[in-house]
Amino acid sequence: MTENLPLSGIRVIDIGTLIAGPFCATMLGDFGAEVIKVEQPGRGDALRGSPVNGKANRSGNWLVEGRNKKSVTLNLRVPEGQAILKELIATADVLVENFTPGTLEKWGLGWDVVHALNPKLIMTRVSGYGQVGPYSKRSGYDRIALGFSGYMYPTGFPDRIPVRPAFATADYNTGTFAALATMFALYHRDANGGNGEGQLIDQGLYEAPFRITADMMVDYFRNGTNRERISNRNPTFTPAGTFLTKDGRYVQIAAGGDGVWPRLAKAMGQPELADDPRYKTAAERNKRADEMEQMCEDWVASLNFDEIEPLLVGLNVPFGGIYRAEDIARDPHFAARENIAHVPDAELGEVVMPGISPRLVGTPGRITHAGPEIGAHNLEIYSGLLGKTEAELSELAKAGVV
Repeated sequence: MTENLPLSGIRVIDIGTLIAGPFCATMLGDFGAEVIKVEQPGRGDALRGSPVNGKANRSGNWLVEGRNKKSVTLNLRVPEGQAILKELIATADVLVENFTPGTLEKWGLGWDVVHALNPKLIMTRVSGYGQVGPYSKRSGYDRIALGFSGYMYPTGFPDRIPVRPAFATADYNTGTFAALATMFALYHRDANGGNGEGQLIDQGLYEAPFRITADMMVDYFRNGTNRERISNRNPTFTPAGTFLTKDGRYVQIAAGGDGVWPRLAKAMGQPELADDPRYKTAAERNKRADEMEQMCEDWVASLNFDEIEPLLVGLNVPFGGIYRAEDIARDPHFAARENIAHVPDAELGEVVMPGISPRLVGTPGRITHAGPEIGAHNLEIYSGLLGKTEAELSELAKAGVV
C-alpha cells in the first residue's frame, strides 16, 4: 500500500504541542508522510496528559492524534537540542510548530535560519493570533480563539451565555486549514513553478473559525447588525430544529424548503397544511417559526425514534438523530464507510478511533499505529537517519538532551 499513499516520501518534523499544530501533522501522516514527533524528554507532549506512575502517559487524545507519528525526545531549550533539531530540519520537507511567536527566534530557530539551512522547507506556524499584529505575542487557546473570532457569540440560547462547542473546534479547524496550506505550499514548490523553494505559512488560531462565520461580516457592514443567539433555529429556514422523541431520543429535522415542507406535512398526517396560505411559502413559515416549531415538537414527542426514522426517510425529509458515541458504534453506515478504525496496539490490544478522513478512493490513507510510547523511535531516527552512535545517544540522554 505504501506506494499508493499520496504523501509517501514527504518528511514532516512536528515540534508542536497539544492539538492545533500537531493535528496538521496528523492529517499529513494519515496520507503517508513520515512524521517525526519531537517531544520534551520526560512527560512528553502535553496531549499525553499527566504522567502515570512516573511514566509518560498515552491518553485517549494522544492515541488518536499521535497516530502514525514517530516519537523522539529532544530538549529544544538547550543548545545541544537545538543543534540536533537543525540536523532533522536539514532532512525535512515540512516543519510544523505552534509556539508563542518569538520562541523559536529566541532559540535561534526562526524562519530566516531554517530557510537558509534548508531552502526547500515549508515552515507551518500556528499561533493564537499569528506571527504579526498587535496581539501576536498573546497566548492563544481554543476557547479564546472561538470568542475572538466571532464564532462563539451567536452560539447558544438567547437567554444564556455563549456556549463553547463540546470539542476543540478552533484547534481542529486550524489544524485542517494548516494542513491544506501546507499542501498548497508543497504543490507550489514541486509542481507549479516554485523552483523547489519552500515558504512560510502563518496561521492564527482564530482565523479558521472566523473564516467559517460565512456572511456574519457581510450582514454587519451592510446593515450594522450583530448576529445574535437564536438557539437551534435558522431564521430563514422553517421548520427546522432539534426535537425530543417519546422514547427520549433527540432528532433533527430540516424541512424549510418549499419542496420539502409538503412531505413533512404528509408525514405528520396533515397534508392539507402544505397548501395552507399561512405555511405555503418559506417567507410565511418564517413569520410563524414559533408556531411551526411547536407543531413539530408536539408531533415528534408523540412517536418513538424507530417510528419517526422510517417515516421521514421514506418520504425523503432530511432527518437524523443526535448521536452519542454508543449510537455511532452501533450504526451500520459508520461501519460500511470504515469511519471507525480498529488499530492493533502491543500494550492495549486494540484502540478504536476515528478512521481516515477525507476519503480518497484511489489513494486512501492508512493508520500504522496509535500514538506511540514516548521516545519509541529515538534509535531509528537518531541512529538510522542522523547517524549518531550508541555512545553519543547515551551521553545525550545522560545530559537530558534526548
